[in-house]
Amino acid sequence: MSSIPTIDRLIPRFDHLKWKMAAAGVAVGLLSGLLVVVYRLGIEYGTDCARWMYAQIRNQPWLLAPWAAAAVISALLIVWMVGKEPMAGGSGIPQTNGVVINGLRMRWQSILPVRFVGGLLGSLFGLSLGREGPSIQIGASGAQFLSHRLRGRRREDAQEHYLVSAGAAAGLSAAFSAPLSGMMFALEGIHRSFSPAILMGATAASLTADFVSKYCFGLRPVLDFGVIEQLPLTEYVWLIPLGIVAGLVGTLMNRSLLGLQTLYGRLPAWSRPMIAIAIALPVGVWLPDVLGGGSNLIALSEKAETGIGMLCLLFVAKMIFTGTSFGSGTPGGIFMPILAVGSLAGGICGEAARQFVGLQAQSVAVFAVCVMTGTLAASVKTPITSILLAVEMSGTLTHMLPIAAVAFIALLVSDLLRTKPIYGELLARYMKAQGMESNIPGHVGSGVMELPLEMGAEADGKRVRDVAWPSGCLIIGLRRGERETVPRGDTTLRAGDYLVVLFSGEEEREVRLAMHRLCDVGL
Repeated sequence: MSSIPTIDRLIPRFDHLKWKMAAAGVAVGLLSGLLVVVYRLGIEYGTDCARWMYAQIRNQPWLLAPWAAAAVISALLIVWMVGKEPMAGGSGIPQTNGVVINGLRMRWQSILPVRFVGGLLGSLFGLSLGREGPSIQIGASGAQFLSHRLRGRRREDAQEHYLVSAGAAAGLSAAFSAPLSGMMFALEGIHRSFSPAILMGATAASLTADFVSKYCFGLRPVLDFGVIEQLPLTEYVWLIPLGIVAGLVGTLMNRSLLGLQTLYGRLPAWSRPMIAIAIALPVGVWLPDVLGGGSNLIALSEKAETGIGMLCLLFVAKMIFTGTSFGSGTPGGIFMPILAVGSLAGGICGEAARQFVGLQAQSVAVFAVCVMTGTLAASVKTPITSILLAVEMSGTLTHMLPIAAVAFIALLVSDLLRTKPIYGELLARYMKAQGMESNIPGHVGSGVMELPLEMGAEADGKRVRDVAWPSGCLIIGLRRGERETVPRGDTTLRAGDYLVVLFSGEEEREVRLAMHRLCDVGL
């Protein structure tokens, strides 16, 4: 008999899962990166066509007739597709969160075609929708497809969730050409906790998807800020009011999006995309800069070449147009529009300070980037992802301090105003609309989940036997530092431990929610 050690003997169980997820993450990054690149090309082409089309309509009004016919057909097609696959409507990030956290079912077979066709139709009419949210769901769907092919007949639901998170990270990475942001979003925005297995899978997928994106689009990031001068220390006093403004703008953005979505909910479903496309007509004819996701507005707000009056007009128009576009339920995201609105607010603050207080002209771009980051942090409640995204886009760490300061001040203002994360609110609304508020059936069989124990959580400092664990689950492993043990009843749990939980698939959602209440703070 050969005594050559196998991989399972050389690598402990925790590390085996970690490296298994890393290897799978590379495959996920390749597939999801390719899908997102194709989607990104289609959306960019559609937005360019929309600007050209509205310019032609402005010069030749008779083109309104064929435009109206195309608008009606496209709107009805969008309604039909979203009706068949509700999970493909709107952003895509709330649905991905629901799959990982709440156990929602996701069907990649129907989500992918609706995302591609619906997103392209929306971009052809210039709706103010981003590609980043859909890219995250497209990446997650690609990961789910790959997970089904890899596992065959076996049920490995926890690992599928890890791969879905990795696919979401790959989607954001390929959409922005920002791998660190994609990796962090999987932890902060999807799982909202840290796990080595999730980190390895998300990192591998993000880096691979970033390579695919850069190979197709070049090395320049989507939001290429260029050379931004460092903010002088004497002007750091501006960071406090900038953070307050960012928090207010993020709160206003959330309430605008949710309010207009509520208003649309009172209208017949067939009319909603039609109304959004009808609103796009005057916007496209008179304010074409507002069309699409808004990356052009971010560049515009940084250059300090547009008057403050025009910046204010674009700010108001972009916020309202984003609400009317997104509230209609058309497939498309709000990630980029939130960034655009935030950068316009920062540009307004910078221009006002330059004209009335004597701020240096080169500092206007720093104001725009800081408020843009703070607005995203206040709206989505993912400050680390927001900071990393701004740093990756600027290509330098010199602005990290002012950007981080504004982001956390904006987050504080948002919390003081009791603003809830936009994607969490959208997920709650989606589940309510689909009648999923009570029980969501889980998988049949069993599954394994890995959870970190946070400091101050209900289970922190207690012995295993003293914790009221949910029925249908068993703690089968514990990792503390580099040590891996099977916990006993008298084992005391400490913050930072990683618990491996075996659960009954029929009780998946209930067990997940109960375990998060025991292991997380504030739940």
